[in-house]
Amino acid sequence: MKKSILLWLLVTFWFAVALPAEASFCRNLNNHEICIISIKRSAKNYWEYRVVISVDGEKKPLEVYDCRSRVKIQADGQAVFFESNGAGNFICSYFSR
Repeated sequence: MKKSILLWLLVTFWFAVALPAEASFCRNLNNHEICIISIKRSAKNYWEYRVVISVDGEKKPLEVYDCRSRVKIQADGQAVFFESNGAGNFICSYFSR
């Protein structure tokens, strides 16, 4: 009887504890692995995303992707147009669904 209760408590505890998830969405583009580490949609401008990505395992600083103007605003404030078949098109095409 004690063994079954102990086993039941052990199984219940095992399924009750949720480990934190470290999921990222990755895609291979132009021979580079681009992973979205974190993404937040702007509440004011629904076409803007604040994104942290990694390219080939190297984490990039937070950038703002403007899917309406097809421009990314880098951490230093410089605006750069999306590259063809790059991370900007990937982010905007995936999350616009």
